[in-house]
Amino acid sequence: MGGFEGGDEGGYWDDDIDYKTKPTKNHTLNNQKSTIEKIDSVYKIKAHAKVNIFLKITGHKEGYHTLLSRFMRVEHLYDTIAFVPCECNTFTIEGCEGIPLESNTIYKAYKALNESTGDLDILNFFYTHKVVVTKRIPSQAGLGGGSSDAAAFMRLTKEVCNLILSTEELAELGSTIGADLPFFIYDYPSANVSGFGEIVEPFEESPLSLELYTPSIGCDTTVVYKTFKKHLLDNISLASFIGWEKLDSKTILEIVQDPILLNDLYAASRIAYPELDNVAKKGWFFSGSGSTFFKLS
Repeated sequence: MGGFEGGDEGGYWDDDIDYKTKPTKNHTLNNQKSTIEKIDSVYKIKAHAKVNIFLKITGHKEGYHTLLSRFMRVEHLYDTIAFVPCECNTFTIEGCEGIPLESNTIYKAYKALNESTGDLDILNFFYTHKVVVTKRIPSQAGLGGGSSDAAAFMRLTKEVCNLILSTEELAELGSTIGADLPFFIYDYPSANVSGFGEIVEPFEESPLSLELYTPSIGCDTTVVYKTFKKHLLDNISLASFIGWEKLDSKTILEIVQDPILLNDLYAASRIAYPELDNVAKKGWFFSGSGSTFFKLS
């Protein structure tokens, strides 16, 4: 998702999925960071899903769309990335069956870290560890699963290999893989995201209790963005959402209410995937390029 005309790899869940998330109380931006665990020589980190409270396309240049969006981390929906001791002849990922290695965002992140740092500790570490992914986030669902997995991999690798990279540098490197990665690398509970996805500004607000609904429809982000460019790009009005980035997410959802006005990609997704009209529910909003709907619970 995000500004790039590309998205998470993989297919989609076969069954309709209904998630309910509850807010974590008395947490601040500083202590809501995802923590790294080490249990019996296994390193683990959570790769959280996100929803787009709103998503507005602001332009198109250099082949990519620019945007302004409020990203909110979904606390209780996440994949798990684990580094498990294993003698490996090559970089090994388990849990992503059906996705070619070269297309896997985690492998892309591995290659980017190698090429950027030239640090032999990375190569040596993954000769003695494999990556095990426990998937819970549906793919092609507007929840950022593939990007979150890659970002979590980069953050975990940075720690276990003691890479001399700042969070800002890691986010910049992540942006070369996908537009959503900087948000997940900064790991803010809520943030305004703009540009091509590389500008991430934390937004201080209370976490929301959200209910998510993901139908058995996979929305290819590339298709949705191309559909938007063909049918809707000429109709964008920047004045229509001035000031939204200053409002808290609950207020935005209560004031605007119309999912088409909140998310510019919803109309494009409906054109590209008309079957969405058969599963849409009144009072539900649409995340990213889809196909997940969400509402306050």
